[in-house]
Amino acid sequence: MVRAAVLPAVSQPLIVTEIEIPAPGPGQVRIRLAAAGVCHSDLSLSNGTLRQPVPAVLGHEGAGTVTEVGEGVTAVVPGDRVVLNWAPSCGACHFCALDEPWLCANAGAAATVPYAKLAADGSELYPGLGTAVFAEETVVSENAVLPLPDGIPLTDAALLGCAVLTGYGAVHHAARVRTGESVAVFGVGGVGLSGLQSARIAGAGPVIAVDVSPAKEELARAAGATEFLIASEDTAKRIRKLTGGYGTDVAIECVGRAETIRTAWSATRRGGRTTVVGIGGQDQQVTFSALELFYFGRTLSGCVYGNSDPARDLPVLAEHIRAGRLDLGAMVTERIGLDGIPAAFEAMTAGRGGRALVVFD
Repeated sequence: MVRAAVLPAVSQPLIVTEIEIPAPGPGQVRIRLAAAGVCHSDLSLSNGTLRQPVPAVLGHEGAGTVTEVGEGVTAVVPGDRVVLNWAPSCGACHFCALDEPWLCANAGAAATVPYAKLAADGSELYPGLGTAVFAEETVVSENAVLPLPDGIPLTDAALLGCAVLTGYGAVHHAARVRTGESVAVFGVGGVGLSGLQSARIAGAGPVIAVDVSPAKEELARAAGATEFLIASEDTAKRIRKLTGGYGTDVAIECVGRAETIRTAWSATRRGGRTTVVGIGGQDQQVTFSALELFYFGRTLSGCVYGNSDPARDLPVLAEHIRAGRLDLGAMVTERIGLDGIPAAFEAMTAGRGGRALVVFD
């Protein structure tokens, strides 16, 4: 038996309790978690913004050590250090055939299949986003693990599973930021901090961070922001003033609110690119006039998992980390246990802090 944070039903508090995880079956891997990041997507799963069968063990951003493998597994062996991939591509669907694995039609299939049981009564549990890393151990398919490159601390490596791949990919793959371009990042949470570091790595400038909390300024500047703005009604106007009256070449929205998306769009120059990373609810409606769509010639695009291919991008990120260009530890503002996840959810809702990291003994 292992301890886990269980979501009994949508919008109910998490319960830390013991669960029973079976031995890995054919093609499966059992992992002892070293750490798990608390992502805003987990909050969205818990409150019903994103669909997830319940009861479930949430958590999708994690890293750990392989303890056991099932029949037919060849990618890893016991003792290997790995990063969890919550959206493993099937390699066979229409989108995978287009070389767009981040849009894989079957990536979320594992989340709909029970994987463990409550120790108390034997009730079946579902794995949050297919990975269930808010637990001391988990069992996932072989294609949901990525070998961790050498030289990367295992605990901090958990962030590579979502925040870093998403933020880096938003800058380098979705927005395709070029050296010397100006960038604004809206929302200085885990993904936003990764986006700021990635913009700096890309050679962008100026790099403008926008957030509702003044306390985020130090985090933002440490990540690479050259300017920091408190979000207000005239945010777009102030960004244009910082960029010669034009607006930024690129705006990265990491909040998922209609108002923020609209502001990011308005802060982007004519012909610029606005990339939406934040996950908003269906009630968040954004409107544009037909005339402005024509006149400004901007590109507005969504971004799933940073438009990343984890197997391709993880070695690249590892090289940036080893070279000191990407600092995983700087994104973590709190290290907690399983019992601290509800408070981390509250902090995210209130816009406080960067990434909270669940660290297992």
